[in-house]
Amino acid sequence: MTNHPINLLHLADIHIGMENYGRLDSKTGLNSRVVDFLRRMNQAIDIALEREVDVCIFAGDAYKNQRPNPTFQREFARRIKRLSDAGVPVVLLVGNHDMASADRAASSLDIFGVLDVPGVIVASREGVHQVTCRRGQLLQVAAVPYPQRSRLLAQGSYRNLPIDELDRLISEMVAQNITELAQEVAKQPDIPAVLAAHLSVSGAVQGSEQSVMIGRDVVILKSLLANPVWDYVALGHIHKHQELNNGQHPPIVYCGSLERIDFGEEKERKGVVMVRLERGKADWEFIPVDARPFVTIRIDVTASDDPMTDILDELARHPVENAIVRVIIRALESQEPALDDRLIRQELAAAEYVAGIVHDIDRVQQRRLGRGVSAEELTPRQALELYLDSRETSPERKEELLRYAEAIFAEGDGEF
Repeated sequence: MTNHPINLLHLADIHIGMENYGRLDSKTGLNSRVVDFLRRMNQAIDIALEREVDVCIFAGDAYKNQRPNPTFQREFARRIKRLSDAGVPVVLLVGNHDMASADRAASSLDIFGVLDVPGVIVASREGVHQVTCRRGQLLQVAAVPYPQRSRLLAQGSYRNLPIDELDRLISEMVAQNITELAQEVAKQPDIPAVLAAHLSVSGAVQGSEQSVMIGRDVVILKSLLANPVWDYVALGHIHKHQELNNGQHPPIVYCGSLERIDFGEEKERKGVVMVRLERGKADWEFIPVDARPFVTIRIDVTASDDPMTDILDELARHPVENAIVRVIIRALESQEPALDDRLIRQELAAAEYVAGIVHDIDRVQQRRLGRGVSAEELTPRQALELYLDSRETSPERKEELLRYAEAIFAEGDGEF
C-alpha cells in the first residue's frame, strides 16, 4: 500500500436522456440536449484525467429513467471506459433513476458488473467496497444506493401499511445500515473511508430534481452522516451543489448535476468535485463545467408608448448566444395586439433554443381582483368587496352595502 494522498473525482446526476428544450442534432442524430449532457460528462472525465485522478465515485442517476435506450447506454459506457482504460477504478452507485421498480430486478447499471468491466464496481446494495486506486492506495467506499420501498413491500408484513409509515421505516432502515457501515470501516482505521450515498439529507436545499423525481422521497438526518469515521461524504440526488457540514470534518458534499434540467436551475453552478483525500483529512474543490446557460428575460412595457421597440431594445441588451431563453412580457390589455412574437424570435436568433414567449397581460379583471386571483375562486362576499374597492367606495358605504348583501347571500346559500 502506498501513502500518496488519493485524488478522487466525485460526480453524479448526469441524467442522460433529458430532451426538454432540445431539437435534433444533425451531426449525431441525437437530441441536442442529450448531446449537452454527454459533452458535460466528457468534460468531467477530461478534468479527471488531466488532474491524474486515482478513483472516481459516481453518486447515482446515470440516465433520465430506468429503461435507457441502447444508444444512451452505449454513450455512457464509452465514457466510463475512458476512466477504466486509464486504470482509474469507478464506483457506480445506483440512484433512483437507475434502479428497477421491483426488488432484485436489474438496474440500468448492472450490465457493468455482469460484463466484469475492469475496475468498475456497481454498488446496487449497501456494503463496503475496498478499492485499489490507480497508484496503489487503498480506499474504503461504503455505498448507500437510493432507498428502495419495494424492498419493504416484498416482505408480506409491510404490504398494507400507509405510505407515511413505510417512509418512516425506510428512514430507520437506512439509518441502521449507515451505522453498521461506519462500524465496519472503523475496523480498518488506517485506510481512508468515503461514504457514497444517493438520497436526500436534512438541511439540503432542493432544486429542480423535484420535477424529475420518481416517487416520494425519504430524508436522512445530516447528523447521521457527520461521523468522523468518514473522511468524505459523496452525495448524489440533489442537483444543487452544496456542502452541508459547515466546513467541519467530514465534508458532506452534493456535487450537483452536470447540466441544467430546466429554468429552476438557471442560477446554479454546475460541475464536479475533486478531492485530495487522506485518513482524517479531505481537501475538496468544486470545478465548474460549461453547462448550457438558461436565460430568463422579463420585460415590463405597461408604461411604454411603443412596446415593441422597447422590447427589442431590451432583448438586444441580454447575451443570449447559445443559451436556452424564455421571455416574459408584462403588458396592458390594450398593448397586446402590438406584441409580435415573430420579431422577438428574430431578435433571439443567436439563442440555442427559445423555450417560450409569455405574454403576461394585465387585464381589466386582474386589475380589479389583483394579480394571480381568479374570479372563480372567490366567494360572493369577496368578489363584492373587491368590486367595491375597485370603485373606491367609502368605508361607510361599503359596510352598508355588504350588510345588505349578506342577507341576499344567506337567502341564496344553496345556489352559490
